[in-house]
Amino acid sequence: MATLPDTPTAPAAAPVRPKHKGSAQLFKNPMLERLSHTHIALPVSIFIATALVSLYYGFTRGFLSGFSALGLFLGGWLLFTFAEYLVHRYLYHIPATSPGRAKFQYTMHGVHHEYPKDETRLAMPPIITVFVASLLFFIFRFVFGTWAFGILAGFTFGYALYLFVHYAIHVYAPPKNFLKVWWTHHAQHHYRQDEIAFGVSSTLWDHIVGTMPTKRAE
Repeated sequence: MATLPDTPTAPAAAPVRPKHKGSAQLFKNPMLERLSHTHIALPVSIFIATALVSLYYGFTRGFLSGFSALGLFLGGWLLFTFAEYLVHRYLYHIPATSPGRAKFQYTMHGVHHEYPKDETRLAMPPIITVFVASLLFFIFRFVFGTWAFGILAGFTFGYALYLFVHYAIHVYAPPKNFLKVWWTHHAQHHYRQDEIAFGVSSTLWDHIVGTMPTKRAE
């Protein structure tokens, strides 16, 4: 997932040919440009830590116990896979029907399609990751009450898994085992049709909604 927009120097109105070397300049300000790059370990660690702290607090305060905690955790994980699908399909691929939308779409996600191998832009910078993790806590606490500690743990674990899987897909060669399905699925989205295969850490919602790649596309 990408950085918040400032003043991108490159518009994105039409599909672009992926470039497997280099990196786009998103911001004119050198400090903002530097902050738009991050090592994947930082956001992954932040979300894993959020999940662990949430579980620890929930158990020690008596909000979580036994199978109910497991159910809430799995429910939060499932909720993340649905959120991942929706955000990728409807926010990251918002139609660029105006210059403002084109700028927003390019900054949030279009830059990733243009430079899919830029491993420093496969996740949000740490400062934004901390903000998102904090915002999720307050939203979940308000909506789910004490259940939030289990659901948030599953959700942020799912987020960390998504980041790791997405990074591995773009940085490492496809494995010669059942895990190759993730590489193949995401490759369809990048190199065949960007209107399909929106799931990254899971293909579940592509199956349910009907956006799986066709056999011809594969």
